[in-house]
Amino acid sequence: MSSSERGSRPQRVTLRTIAQATGLSLSTVSLSLRGGTTLKQETRDKVAEAAQRLGYVPDRAGVRLRTGKTNVIALVLDGAEDSIDFARQMIQGIGQAIKGTRYHLTVVPEFVRGASTDTIGYILDNRTADGVIITHTTPRDSRVQMLADTDFPFVTHGRTDFATPHAFHDFHSEMFARQAVERLAQKGCRNIMLVAGDDSTTNHHNIVTAFQQAATRLGLTSRIVGGRQGMPPEEMRRMALALAQTEDRPDGIVCDSEMRTIALVGGLQEGGLKPGVDVHVIYKQTSGILPTLFPTMDSIREDVFAAGAELTRLLLQRIEGADPRDLQTLAEPEPQWRAPDGSGQRR
Repeated sequence: MSSSERGSRPQRVTLRTIAQATGLSLSTVSLSLRGGTTLKQETRDKVAEAAQRLGYVPDRAGVRLRTGKTNVIALVLDGAEDSIDFARQMIQGIGQAIKGTRYHLTVVPEFVRGASTDTIGYILDNRTADGVIITHTTPRDSRVQMLADTDFPFVTHGRTDFATPHAFHDFHSEMFARQAVERLAQKGCRNIMLVAGDDSTTNHHNIVTAFQQAATRLGLTSRIVGGRQGMPPEEMRRMALALAQTEDRPDGIVCDSEMRTIALVGGLQEGGLKPGVDVHVIYKQTSGILPTLFPTMDSIREDVFAAGAELTRLLLQRIEGADPRDLQTLAEPEPQWRAPDGSGQRR
């Protein structure tokens, strides 16, 4: 590289650069960027504006040496996800929540769920993050146990069965199941089915239990289809095709994911059934894709973007030392009733 090329490279923006631009002392700039609450809000805003305008990027190695902090949060993201657009919306929600803070996001995809303890072990051993977000928890999740044993800040997207409390945010899947069953009963369904995914997750257990309880309460015949790691789409389609050709087929189906819903509806249609006419289907919605494909089919929405933001809010509080018992929240399902209900209204 020539000297002229080296000379044309923009100089790195430092704390001194910001101090010179704002007329503040180096110590004041440093304190402000570390979130110093003793400073006036006007001063903090002035430093933040200059840092953003100049393109300041913290020297993570230096920060870690001075404070023991990385200013990084890690998202351990399950790679076996079957909800459309889940990862993008989750990451965008987290990104929105850390905007304007000192934190950065590292995403660690997990394609084999059992290997997640290796990922958590690496984070703990090397302190590559100040806190961790975990998705797709199991009732006795070994990742949760590992983090809790070391008192490392973390939050889970999903609940567990551990007696020791930990921070979590979860979709209220029990309410989802109850709302779906009640909607099917309102439509006159008497023989209903739940199509659910991986039976190793806490979410699966919550949905199944609530579905069975609601069906019993309303006097409906019910059955459940699902299993470990869920049913592959092609197998789901074949199952739905066979189901369409049986005399004892359900007149109402609840499905817990968009990917399974696409395969399910494809098989039903191939078998000559029209969803919403021959069989009613209600699915868990996590994107805007299925309403485009099936504009008259009912769904119940989970706001994954909002979940990412809420998980981040809880984690940052946990990093600051908040009691995990105060960091446990549920997201209420959002019914999207598109087909006419009993009163002829749409919601």
